[in-house]
Amino acid sequence: MNPPQAPYNVGTRPAPELASSLLAHSFGWMFAGLLLTSGIAVVVATNQKVINSVADFWYLIFIGQLGLAIGIQGLIGRISASTALALFFVFAATMGFTVGVIVSLYEVPSVISSFFSAAAMFGAAALYGATTRRSLAGLGGYLFMGMIGLFVALLVNLFLDNGVAGFIIAAIGVVIFVVYTAYDVQRISYGDYVTSTGSIEKASVLGAVHLYINFVNIFLFLLRLMGSRN
Repeated sequence: MNPPQAPYNVGTRPAPELASSLLAHSFGWMFAGLLLTSGIAVVVATNQKVINSVADFWYLIFIGQLGLAIGIQGLIGRISASTALALFFVFAATMGFTVGVIVSLYEVPSVISSFFSAAAMFGAAALYGATTRRSLAGLGGYLFMGMIGLFVALLVNLFLDNGVAGFIIAAIGVVIFVVYTAYDVQRISYGDYVTSTGSIEKASVLGAVHLYINFVNIFLFLLRLMGSRN
């Protein structure tokens, strides 16, 4: 007997009320995580001692954040929704430290313009994902491979420190995570996350994690492209 397919994979979607509820909860938790990240980032960016402390443990913090992001997604089927949500907020809080250090390198007007540009691009992609009748399921494999390639390119350029390559990587990163936003929003609205987690509450948290990661990456890559260094 074959296992049941996710609604997203068979081209169906739940009732409009359920789809709207899933999107509302996912976006709500995402915005809460962004507020937490922003608050901590402001404190970090305005305190040189904290910046120096974070810089000393930069790679350890990065590894911890990566582990949290992977852990939430991998364990969400076996932990409670409240535990998953708590881990998400821990992840968002630690992101505040790294984002704070990064934005401290740029002039405030360019940070603000990059943020609003990211919000506009994210919002447009989310709207498209929520309203389009075209299935975006076929993009999943390509997006994942693109993200892996982007991560490898970032690591390589970390050692090469090539400005032109960094600019190209940032541009590609914006495209990948904008498309990922539309893809993830459609998956949420089609109920795919509910099927994979077995719970509306867990699906909302998982959706928030993915949307949060998409937005932060769009913002940071745009900051790399548009930002003016201090």
